[in-house]
Amino acid sequence: MSSSTVTAMPAGPLIVAAAAVVRAGELLVVSKRAAPEVFYLPGGKPEPGESLPDAVQREVHEELGVGVATMRPFAVVEDVAALEKVPMRMTVYLAALIGEPQPAAELAALVWTTCEDPDRPFLAPALRNHVVPQLVASGLIDRTPRRRERAVTGP
Repeated sequence: MSSSTVTAMPAGPLIVAAAAVVRAGELLVVSKRAAPEVFYLPGGKPEPGESLPDAVQREVHEELGVGVATMRPFAVVEDVAALEKVPMRMTVYLAALIGEPQPAAELAALVWTTCEDPDRPFLAPALRNHVVPQLVASGLIDRTPRRRERAVTGP
């Protein structure tokens, strides 16, 4: 091996904390300006030294302009991050919000969905493959198809 060859060290998964906000059988999902066609849970990467619950509270405030009233651990899921295309470990907290969320920061839109709506948004892999099935199994999402998605677009 020449001295100019760099061996990549395997990195751990991308660590993400997210809020699953369910109201009246519908899940709040958001899209980012960088990929407005893909919907995620509100949340993101913790800052150095920040706990996962603190990251959720910060991200919810930054992205939705509201606070978190209550929050409890729900699931830890692993999949490929939709934007970064790298392995991701996402810790999901069931959360109730203080106030009415509005898209802010890097968000393009937010949608309340049953995830079975005929016009449902395209869900990121971790959400589609892991979180939604767990929410359904827990009886938190009403999978009855509706055409009543409430979309709010960002600034």
